[in-house]
Parts: sequence; C-alpha cells; structure tokens
Amino acid sequence: MKLEFRENKLDAILGLTDDIKNNEKRFSSTENTIKLLWNRNEEAVQLQVDGISFDLLPNQIVTTTYLQHISFSQSELPITAFLFNREFYCISDHDAEVSCNGILFFGTQDLPIITIPKEQQKRFDALYEIFVEEFSTPDKIQGDMLQMMLKRLIIMSTRLAKEQLIVKELNNDQIDVIRKFNYLVDIHYKTKRKVSDYAELLFKSPKTLSNLFSIYNHKSPQQIILDRLALEAKRLIHFTDKQNQEIAYDLGFNDPAHFSRFFKKMTLLTPSQYREKAEISS
Repeated sequence: MKLEFRENKLDAILGLTDDIKNNEKRFSSTENTIKLLWNRNEEAVQLQVDGISFDLLPNQIVTTTYLQHISFSQSELPITAFLFNREFYCISDHDAEVSCNGILFFGTQDLPIITIPKEQQKRFDALYEIFVEEFSTPDKIQGDMLQMMLKRLIIMSTRLAKEQLIVKELNNDQIDVIRKFNYLVDIHYKTKRKVSDYAELLFKSPKTLSNLFSIYNHKSPQQIILDRLALEAKRLIHFTDKQNQEIAYDLGFNDPAHFSRFFKKMTLLTPSQYREKAEISS
C-alpha cells in the first residue's frame, strides 16, 4: 500500500505506506522529508541510519529527518512509514501548539525511539485506519484533514517521548532550551563552534546551558557541537564522492590538516582510514 497527498502549488507532500522499503521510490518525492517509521510487526526489524544498524522493536516508532541517511536494505519485514515535508507541515511553525516537538524531530545525533504501550496501541491503530480512509476522500478539505491528523499523531508520539526520553527533573521551559540548542547546532555547526555562540542566540549564559545538559544527559554542550561536526564529516565521507580537502572546506576548516587532526581525535581514525573502512563495510 502506497498513499500520497500532494499539493503542487506549494510542493507539499504527505505519504503513507505499509512497506517503505518497496514503496519509497514510488512516491513523487522523498527529498527533504521527515519520516516516522513504525514497526507494526510482531518481530524486530533492522534499520540503518547514517551507516549504523539498530533494531526497531515491535510497536516502536523512530523519527528521522532529511539530514539523515536511511537504509532499509537489512529489513526483511515491512515497515510502516509516514513521510512529509516542511511545505505540508512545518514543525517550527507549529512549535507553540506541539510542545517539545524537538524531542522527535531535531538533534540529529540521537535517534528518538518511542515505544507504544499496550494500553495505547488501539489509539494508534485507530488513527492509522482513519489516515488510510482519509487518503481515499479527495475533496477540497482533504489536505486540512490530513494535516490535523498528522498533528494528532505527532502530539501522541511527543507525549510518549516526554515520558520515555526526558528526565523528569526538567520542566517544559528547560526542555525547550535543550531542543532549541540542538536545533541551532544543526543549523550553525559549520560556523559556530563555541557554547557561548549558542548561549547568546538563546539569551542564556553558557553556565546555564552546561547545567541543563548535565541533568539531561552525559554530553556537555561543547561535546554536542563537536560531535555534530564529526557526524557530518562521517556522512560526507561515507555518502559522497568528495575528497578530504573539499570536505574540510565544506565544514569550515581553513586547513585540511586541521580537519584531519580533528577527525582523528573524534574517531581515532584519519579521514582516509575511515573512508577505507566505510568502503569495506558497504
């Protein structure tokens, strides 16, 4: 099954499929789309994101953004997927209405995986069936209906994420600062390498950010910035034909040797060694 709503004037797209591996290329466009991948099987399925494999357990949902490279080649069972682009539903525009949505969609260094509890499975399954039904009702308000339903799916998933992924000691305002920090790092990591740069954008002190992240996880804000830079370097080496010098300049390094030292410090491999390893494993 492959269902698609498309608004050509806005280039907006919402897609739904019960088998993303076999139907992904059948959509009119999958570029720049956010995906919610849902394992509706009774067994685990294996996915690969940015070259790293992991198991998605039954009734688990993982969200990925257009910044990540996803492979379904290792998946032997069908995976249900919702995909949409900014033109159909802009996460940032709906931020005030969908509290803490960044838990699901921003901060590409960590994969947000939520588990649907047994007592909520009927709610998610019912919403899925309504989605399928609404795709078969092409009228003037179909887009509005689908957008409202997508918003409901995001809210339901976000509530689970807040319960399962967020430290209870943090309030909504603190969570929002963490979300915005991760979002800003995804945008500015090539040009802003200091915590103070992001603290200024957030109207917070560097110490406030450090204290928040010490509660949230074990990574410091500075480590998150460096990890994001290293992650992009690995993506460019693994998924493009760009040479090390070109990658260095793309990532804001004035000296390729400086980039090479940074990369080895972060991965224990030189860019060339990492490239060889990636070629062998692919």
